[in-house]
Amino acid sequence: MTINCKGKLLDLTSPKVMGILNVTPDSFFDGGKYKTDSDFLNQTEKMLGEGASIIDLGAYSSRPNAAFVSEEEEIARLKPIVTSLVKEFPEIILSIDTFRAEAAKVAIDNGAAIINDISAGLLDDKMLKTIADAKVPYIMMHMRGTPQTMTSLTDYEDIVKEMILYFSKRIAAARSLGINDLIIDPGFGFAKTLEQNYEVLQKLELFQMLELPLLSAISRKSMIYKLLETSAQEALNGTTFLNTVSLLKGAKILRVHDVKEAVECVRLYEKMHNPY
Repeated sequence: MTINCKGKLLDLTSPKVMGILNVTPDSFFDGGKYKTDSDFLNQTEKMLGEGASIIDLGAYSSRPNAAFVSEEEEIARLKPIVTSLVKEFPEIILSIDTFRAEAAKVAIDNGAAIINDISAGLLDDKMLKTIADAKVPYIMMHMRGTPQTMTSLTDYEDIVKEMILYFSKRIAAARSLGINDLIIDPGFGFAKTLEQNYEVLQKLELFQMLELPLLSAISRKSMIYKLLETSAQEALNGTTFLNTVSLLKGAKILRVHDVKEAVECVRLYEKMHNPY
């Protein structure tokens, strides 16, 4: 189970950790934390040193009710950071968290290797063609609506069944254009109530029927801290537990803010499955 990241094969037989790097002032956990080139380089160096296989860079907060950001502003935020990271870390596998085809193209042209799209191509009809032309791996997430409307779109008869149908359609659309390296993300927190998030997690192994690598992005989300009546800043222990559940149910990539702890989860999981 490998994906081709600009000529570098990443083997997902062993689960990998994706570190989150936000170029946004309003992300729910680390918004505005990194302001200068030095901040971004230091945080990236830290995450790579802790064992991150992928760095996921985002310039548009997709938290519920996030402020709208223009395409021009998103690209202006992304491009210099992509260029700087690729120059400083030539071997980096850089993923770009965007649903806009032009932002994806600019990032790929400047060295990004993966596109991580919260809308699976449904918010920009040029996205799938852009991915097909660039021949890069594509992460497609389940969501309804937009970050501004998704909290009102949580009416499902059978959420997991409907999600699998959604992915089947998006996979078929991607395959029809020749996109080979696909990863699916169930989209915890996106157009799902707290109870629905836990139902999806409880049935996560069912997504293996799609025969694609599964990404779990659960780090410090409200499904943890609202249930525990704490905050995102206090949600690391809950994140670690749910990352472990994700691994046990088949996740191949953990997308996280805290790389060291997630890498430890993977190491312990691997040892449990290969004790000798």
